[in-house]
Amino acid sequence: MTDSMRAVEISEPGGPEVLRLTDRPVPQPGHGEVVIEVAWAGVNRPDALQRAGRYAPPAGASDLPGLEASGVVAAVGPGVTWPAVGDAVCALLPGGGYAEYVATPAAHCLPVPEGMALREAACLPETYFTVWSNVFQRGRLAAGERFLVHGGSSGIGTTAIQLAHVMGARVFATAGSAEKCAACLSLGAERAINYREEDFVEVLRAEGGADLILDMVGGDYIPRNVKTLADDGRLVQIAFLQSPKVELNFVHLMVRRLTITGSTLRPQSVEAKARIAASLREHVWPLLDAGRIAPVMDSEFPLAEAAAAHARMESSAHVGKMVLKVR
Repeated sequence: MTDSMRAVEISEPGGPEVLRLTDRPVPQPGHGEVVIEVAWAGVNRPDALQRAGRYAPPAGASDLPGLEASGVVAAVGPGVTWPAVGDAVCALLPGGGYAEYVATPAAHCLPVPEGMALREAACLPETYFTVWSNVFQRGRLAAGERFLVHGGSSGIGTTAIQLAHVMGARVFATAGSAEKCAACLSLGAERAINYREEDFVEVLRAEGGADLILDMVGGDYIPRNVKTLADDGRLVQIAFLQSPKVELNFVHLMVRRLTITGSTLRPQSVEAKARIAASLREHVWPLLDAGRIAPVMDSEFPLAEAAAAHARMESSAHVGKMVLKVR
């Protein structure tokens, strides 16, 4: 490894234009860590929130944006038994993915699925960790249940649709255009609801209600989600495009035995994320190896054009995932 690397930093809180190409020292691996020579970095909404000054990195994490990447292991720290130098991996990162090298716990690395290029593998960690832990571990989605995911054409949405469908659930999704609804249907949703034209509450209630809802919108969607749930239904909240504060009548929760829960991934402990990685490797990676599920790719940008990637993401014009080509 060299002593310095190209990286994209946040020069100050603001819009996409505050992302700036710079030189930084190459990180060194600590105990239990590896350093990855980054080939591709995933672009996610938490990156934009951090850029805007609304999502501070956890203590000790890199100030550089980027929560997932793929590449080749360049160095390993003490206590690491896997992966080894030279292994191709994709990894969940505490930060720092918008750079030529990044350090991350070895336990947060996963092998690149069989037959998959590094470009596609860079899209896996953030969305698959999020969907698996929230839909299947926290939300306990089971085969035959009715599952509603909002933002079905997003990176999270396209992942959730595929995983829920292959696990035997009945999948419903909301999206904001005919094109995006068509994309949801092609991935396994039995019904795609254009929220500009239809009321998802009415659609799901006609089906008997949703057993599980994955929501990243918040705001007035929260009371509408509660109305949408079937008795004993679960709502899992993972983000807020609208306000996190609403007025809610909890009598409905009591009478209909509803559950409202949620989580954020980045602040969780190294050990907690390692457990999610191990579960993914056991239950989900065989599906990726077999080609039964795959990331949906929207577009790619050179590392130096990270601002353009953020602008596209915030326009909500994309379907699926965006990546930065680092090398």
